[in-house]
Amino acid sequence: MNQIKVWISALRLRTLPLAASSIILGAGLAVQAQIFDLLIFVLSLITALLLQILSNLANDYGDAVSGADNKKRVGPKRSMQTGLISRSSMKKAIVGATVLCFISGICLLAAALGSDLNSWLLFLLFGVLSVAAAITYTMGRLPYGYRAMGDLAVFIFFGLLGVAGSYYLYALTFSWWLLLPACSVGMLSAAVLNINNIRDMYTDKESNKTTLVVIWGRKAAFIYHLFLVLCAPLLAAVYLFNIENVQVWQFMFLLTLSPLLKSCLSLYEAIFSDLRDGELFNRELKNTALSTFVFCILFALVLIPAN
Repeated sequence: MNQIKVWISALRLRTLPLAASSIILGAGLAVQAQIFDLLIFVLSLITALLLQILSNLANDYGDAVSGADNKKRVGPKRSMQTGLISRSSMKKAIVGATVLCFISGICLLAAALGSDLNSWLLFLLFGVLSVAAAITYTMGRLPYGYRAMGDLAVFIFFGLLGVAGSYYLYALTFSWWLLLPACSVGMLSAAVLNINNIRDMYTDKESNKTTLVVIWGRKAAFIYHLFLVLCAPLLAAVYLFNIENVQVWQFMFLLTLSPLLKSCLSLYEAIFSDLRDGELFNRELKNTALSTFVFCILFALVLIPAN
């Protein structure tokens, strides 16, 4: 295989829309508050995408080294797992992606925070934590993704920090109401990870990778999945309902419930028949990630007339 194609595959570009979702929603909230800044949006988006790429590369490396990625893997094949990228080359790529994350992040903070020292210190801490979380999900001596903490990390970084954090860079202030849409994105992002972990439950058990699905089992994980998918739009609707002069059409983001629930039905059939083939789970993982992306775009758009 052409080496360029190998690296493009390793970057896992299909995961980038999910990484962009919280930034898009944060921008929509900024438009609603009439404080949107294009430069901050672009730099926020670039930083988020670079962090996702870093996470993808580190995940490829960590799962290959630990043995979680092996011949029994039912998900898409990984570059190190198949031997297409060497360990040393992947390490160099991870270092390079880390440097780019810091460069982009510093440029973002310079554009957004100016001389606000307290905000600089806070967001430098957030930046270091984000990079560390991206790398140590499956890498290092204590990868938290192997200790059932992946869902919490996704909820925090894709939801709370992604939405409320990016909004703060526009406004330099915080509102507790922002936690409603932030939790919505965090829950839907956790639902995407949950499908991934349901698919990989049996191979994760064999490689001593502990996820919530490994602890609970597939059937309980499906109930958890339903909770995430149903609560996320509800929280967003509560946020919108509290805006003055909101119109019925502005709840059109709830249309994404249809593909999300359709995906849940497919998962129900697969889980309760103990399907172990990864094809269906891969398809529903993609559908849920795309639905989350569309959800965030629609929600951001309906906020524009609310300013």
